[in-house]
Formats: sequence, C-alpha cells, structure tokens
Amino acid sequence: MPTIKMRNQLGNEVESVELSDSIFGIEPNVHVMHEAVVNYLANQRQGTFAAKTRADVRGGGRKPFRQKGTGRARQGSTTSPNQIGGGVVFAKKPRDFSYSLPKKIRRLALKSALSQKVLDEELILVDKLELENGKTKEMVTILSAFEADKKPLIVLGDKNVAVERAARNLPNAKVIYTNNINTYQILNHQNLILTKDALDLIEEVYK
Repeated sequence: MPTIKMRNQLGNEVESVELSDSIFGIEPNVHVMHEAVVNYLANQRQGTFAAKTRADVRGGGRKPFRQKGTGRARQGSTTSPNQIGGGVVFAKKPRDFSYSLPKKIRRLALKSALSQKVLDEELILVDKLELENGKTKEMVTILSAFEADKKPLIVLGDKNVAVERAARNLPNAKVIYTNNINTYQILNHQNLILTKDALDLIEEVYK
C-alpha cells in the first residue's frame, strides 16, 4: 500500500497517509490512458466547421464555355471543383465528434493516471488550503513551498472561491473539484495537488 507525506500549506510535513492500493497503487495501463485522453479531446471539439460543395456554391446555371472548338477540356458547370470559385470536393460539414467510453475504461484510466503520479512522485497531499484574501501572491507562495509552481493541478473537495480566485491569474495552474477530475487533466499537468478532503472523496467514489 503506497504512503505519502501529507503537508500543510507552508510545505511542512504533518503526517504519513496510506493511499488506497486499488486507486493509487495499480500498474498504470498506458493504452487505456491514451484512450481516455483521445476521448476527452474529441468531446471538446465543436465541430462547427463548414465548406461548400458544388451543390452549395452559387451559380452553375450555364456552361463556362461552349463544348467544342476552344481547345480546352469540356466543362459543364461553373460550380465544378476544378473551376475558380467552385465547390470543394469533399467539403467538411458540421458534425459531432463526441463519443462515450465504458465506465470501467474511464475508471481504470483515472486510476492509472493517479498511480502514475504516485510512481513519478508528482502527487502532493496537503491537509487544507485556506487563503485569507484570495490573492495571487498567496497562491504563488504556497506553490513555491511545494516546489510545484510550473504546471500544477489543484483538486479540491469543497467549494473554495478564494483558492479559485488566487489561481486564476496563474497561466499554468488550474483548480478543479473532485466531481470534474479526469485523466486528461491529471496527465496534462506536472504536479497533482490534492487536499485531504479531495483524497477522501476520490477514495470513497473509486474504491
């Protein structure tokens, strides 16, 4: 069973905490994590692009020039794709890229990502985050104490407006809650910072 040192927001170690072996101690499945990341990115696509086919382009009521006698290849319509201003051969049309993965796959991918963070020693457990004024400099001080100021992902258990506001102006930092945690966000950030209440919720839901 993996253990981790829980710190306070000053960076000092408070106690050792045993992590759930079924969530933080499994063998990471790279293929499943890849599937989850591809699924997440596909679901973020808007799919609002559009191009005109020859049926959508205005015109085409007459031949560009007569059939014979010009020495050129015959043309039947000004909307043909090989005409200037004509339509696109295989035009993109609005579509929905989203699809769903089985629940077991999603859970295994998340557990794999969490276990990978433990193996890479990129998981930071903090007892609580309390900011007086919600200022950016307060968050910078906390992240510096954790040596996690490059690209941290802060996962909270309960609503904390002060922490959200303090991290809002940090370009590489992101704050989410346990109900929004996903494989892509975990792998896309260098350090994963969990509060104790967030850890308890994760272990309760994914046990």
